[in-house]
Amino acid sequence: MKVLITGACGFVGSLIARRLKESIDGVQIVGIDNLCRDGSQINRAAMGQLCQPLIHADLRAASDFETLPDVDWVVDCAALPSVLAGTSGYGSSRQLVEHNLGGTLNLLEYCRRTKAGLILLSTSRVYSIDPLSRLPLVEGDRRFDLANDKALPTGISDAGIAESFSTTPPVSLYGATKLASETMAIEYGNAFEFPVRINRCGVLAGAGQFGRADQGIFSFWIHSHRAKQALRYIGSRGTGFQVRDCLHPDDLASLVRRQMIAGIDRDKPIVANVSGGVESSMSLLQLTQWCDARFGSHPVVSSTDERPFDLPWIVLDSSLVRSAWDWKPQRTTEQVLDEIAEFAHENPSWLELSS
Repeated sequence: MKVLITGACGFVGSLIARRLKESIDGVQIVGIDNLCRDGSQINRAAMGQLCQPLIHADLRAASDFETLPDVDWVVDCAALPSVLAGTSGYGSSRQLVEHNLGGTLNLLEYCRRTKAGLILLSTSRVYSIDPLSRLPLVEGDRRFDLANDKALPTGISDAGIAESFSTTPPVSLYGATKLASETMAIEYGNAFEFPVRINRCGVLAGAGQFGRADQGIFSFWIHSHRAKQALRYIGSRGTGFQVRDCLHPDDLASLVRRQMIAGIDRDKPIVANVSGGVESSMSLLQLTQWCDARFGSHPVVSSTDERPFDLPWIVLDSSLVRSAWDWKPQRTTEQVLDEIAEFAHENPSWLELSS
């Protein structure tokens, strides 16, 4: 089997490449990356050894696909992954669309030509902002929880946000590029008869994740807390009660492997949420208290600032993917946090190197 991984030098792409190499006999990994992030340079040497070959290429350039070898599968890990991307102070809106949608279209043309299957990594941010911002919540033990005595919108349950939840705009510029990419991937797969799987991921976290506040919040928070850098609770009235789920990329890689082996099986869902679920979820306040116990007390400032697209509760219901693929995460949130903390101890300058 030959697999093309886009964003191969990124946090998720590099880990998926390693796990596929370890778990599939005889697999050949072809990696491409535009190396636009400082953190990608950190992984470049290791990926150069693992990938056969590692190619410096940009998904936005259709001509960069002309010399790529044919493969059996593509795993698309390349994107501008921040929900704030393209908004004021967070880069160009045109570049966001060119990266996340234009790049997908070029990749789909490559899949059409080579008949390669596509596994597209998408996001929880394809779900509608307005109903998510109005979810009935109660202030529980250091976090927001769903108010089960209130009527919940379609697609919401104690297990989290299901695939049936609304994707009606607004979803953010970032979410719109991913939702449009999903639609085009499904249409291309149907028209040109190649398998497509779309994994809507919750928050991915683990050692070696590039550190920014607007993406990879678990890693950013732990590294920043340990380094005694300034931290703020933004949104949710500065309480730190906002909640997210957590998933290690190794668990995502195990699902990707199963999806490849199953091939074009039409009984499997095309679109599915992939997350650690409610049991993995944690608020920023709970994460701070975990860090306090691990590294010593460090104050966090409460801010009344509000950023676009801040939402108090995003937890994905991954029951569909669990039943369809006989899959479940193997790493607990505690194990993921421990891994990040140990990495932070061994790499005290990581935020400066990777952000």
